[in-house]
Amino acid sequence: MKNNSDWRKRIDQKKPGTKPEPTSEDALKKHKTSWNSVAKWYDVLLEDSTDSYQEKVILPNILRIISPKKDMKILDIACGQGYFSRAFAGKGAMVTACDIAPELIEIAIQNSPKNISYTTTSADDLSFKEGNSVDTAVIVLAIQNIENIVGTFAEAKRVLKPGGKLVLVLNHPAFRIVGGSSWQWDAGPQKQYRRIDSYMSDSQHKIDMTPAKDRQIRKTFTVSFHRPLQSYFKALHKAGFAVARLEEWISHKESQKGPRAEEENRMRKEIPLFICLEAVKM
Repeated sequence: MKNNSDWRKRIDQKKPGTKPEPTSEDALKKHKTSWNSVAKWYDVLLEDSTDSYQEKVILPNILRIISPKKDMKILDIACGQGYFSRAFAGKGAMVTACDIAPELIEIAIQNSPKNISYTTTSADDLSFKEGNSVDTAVIVLAIQNIENIVGTFAEAKRVLKPGGKLVLVLNHPAFRIVGGSSWQWDAGPQKQYRRIDSYMSDSQHKIDMTPAKDRQIRKTFTVSFHRPLQSYFKALHKAGFAVARLEEWISHKESQKGPRAEEENRMRKEIPLFICLEAVKM
């Protein structure tokens, strides 16, 4: 989604359930995002599932990489409803978090302990944070919904301490391309494969975010930006980062019994779902 940086509201969290107070009705309308209308559905999707990719794949890996601990200062950029922010805080870290969607921030506050500070702002406007004040910044499953990645990385660099780290987790851009990749089955050798129809070209796609039960009465869309890996590396370098780690993470799921199950399970281990980049402030 497109980030707007001229409106920002600091949330002074006093207790769980405290609601952010918008500056004006016009400001809320101007900064309404497609994630607002599906905020509650997205929260239920994460919180009620014990078998989600966030729970089984991303969370254990990002905790391993970041190793949050007491007094470590972490900034969760585009935090959504605070799923990962709470996990970092649970390890003793001092967590601040932000998202452009007010309704997601409201849910985050309701679900979080008092020691997490939330702010409603775009990823390319972190002016609520002082420079050189953060040990680690994270952007989990959000960078592909952010248009201004150069500005986002520049702001992340500004707030990080010297040698601080920016950790990105995103859908693997080489294998998960909206409108440009799909699973296919080769009937001859009985093999599954991943078909890639486009990769190098930057592209923008409208994604249907409407919960299934509401699809007949309304439609809600968000925007996803596909970029090849080199675009992320170039933008990070331009912002003053050096990529120090790259990991690829596979699915934990398994197919139900059937004639293709063994091959499908094999391919899940061959084609990664997510990629993680760890960049160090130079």
